[in-house]
Amino acid sequence: MADLTPTTDRPGLHVSKPSPNAPATGSAVCHCGATATATGDNQVRALVEGYTANHGAAHGRTGR
Repeated sequence: MADLTPTTDRPGLHVSKPSPNAPATGSAVCHCGATATATGDNQVRALVEGYTANHGAAHGRTGR
């Protein structure tokens, strides 16, 4: 399986929850240079909300 973890060369958002009893993990890298990681369902939910509201497609590719 390919490594889906985002990098500066491949920005994006990756979330994993291998089983219902395991905590979720997430990582995000934006083309503007911002990075973040989270562990735990609530923290990953906040990471996803923050990334989608402030990074990725939310602010184009100008790096702002």
